[in-house]
Amino acid sequence: MKISEAAAVCGLPVKTVRYYADIGLVAAPARGTSGYRHYDQAAIRKLIFVRRARAFGFSIDDCRELLSLYEDRHRSSADVRHIALRRLRDIEQKQKELQSLHDDLAHLVDACRGDSRPNCPIIDYLS
Repeated sequence: MKISEAAAVCGLPVKTVRYYADIGLVAAPARGTSGYRHYDQAAIRKLIFVRRARAFGFSIDDCRELLSLYEDRHRSSADVRHIALRRLRDIEQKQKELQSLHDDLAHLVDACRGDSRPNCPIIDYLS
């Protein structure tokens, strides 16, 4: 199938499929006699794999590692788990940072009267 069809099946923009090929994340198939690249089911599966991994927030380098493990039938699930656990810890750290931001901003919002007077603890804090 052509790149536009492959992209649609995978739920990716054509530009993203080309980008993944350009950076060597997912190899671009060879061009056929018509000049078009023909994406087979193996390429489609890899593109879907990467789309799903990126949806979890895995970096391009993580995706590279995960794809390598995906293709290795003798892989250790411990290696896969390690990458996923590392990402999970990143998410948990981000959650803590966001919770802290939330708490700080909520405190400022609560402290602000929101009336017609110019006094505003939000502006005071930001300045």
